[in-house]
Amino acid sequence: MRNSPGRSRAPARLSASLNQHLNWYALAATAAGVSVLALAEPSEAKIVYTKTHQEIRFNGIYGLDLNHDGTMDFVIRNWSSLFEGGRSLSAKEAYGNAVEGSGHSAAALIKGAPISSRQNFIVASTSYAGEKMVRVACSVEGTCRTYGPWVNVKDGYLGLKFLIDGKTHYGWARLSVQVQNYQITATLTGYAYETIANKGICAGQTAGEANATPAQPESAHLDRVPTIPAAPASASAQPASLARLALGAQSASFRRRP
Repeated sequence: MRNSPGRSRAPARLSASLNQHLNWYALAATAAGVSVLALAEPSEAKIVYTKTHQEIRFNGIYGLDLNHDGTMDFVIRNWSSLFEGGRSLSAKEAYGNAVEGSGHSAAALIKGAPISSRQNFIVASTSYAGEKMVRVACSVEGTCRTYGPWVNVKDGYLGLKFLIDGKTHYGWARLSVQVQNYQITATLTGYAYETIANKGICAGQTAGEANATPAQPESAHLDRVPTIPAAPASASAQPASLARLALGAQSASFRRRP
């Protein structure tokens, strides 16, 4: 006998065994979905912070390797220039890297300042001597004047842009600079970089500070000449590498004190 139109059929009853299998399947599918969602979540940015204490006095050179890969990314140099008739504190970038600033002056950023593609960076190798932080200029009469964005700055930040495997990363270096009796002393107290390519960072940001890497060893100084990235063949007209720059400055402009 057929069911009359409009009358609903009674739901079929499942066996206990089949019902149990379906329940297990639903649970497994739900768990799998949660796992897939968890894997699909975007990876969080990680900032690698290095705490250090390095004084850079007159005729001192410090090679800054932000990501500790054995390749120097920047040089901070406190030097005397026979050609310019004075002394300078400058930041020099390796080929492909850049320092935040304008003209040939490196900006002294305050804590919290953004460092990203939106800021102005000085293209690498536009200045053979590096980007000026402090300048002490003396005339032939012996009159000296001091200028630059880093004069007597405490806990200022260099905004840095550098390459890791050809990809752009952003970071910072914290320094205090003192100028007294026309003598320049800079103290580097820490630096950090963002591990996610093209992701900005704020000056002084040290997320993951509890897992900070150890201070950079003394062997990273230029008096032992670490590895410097070579410029592309098309850049043959660019100034010398950081290593040659430092060695040339030592031999032509000054000698280290014993």
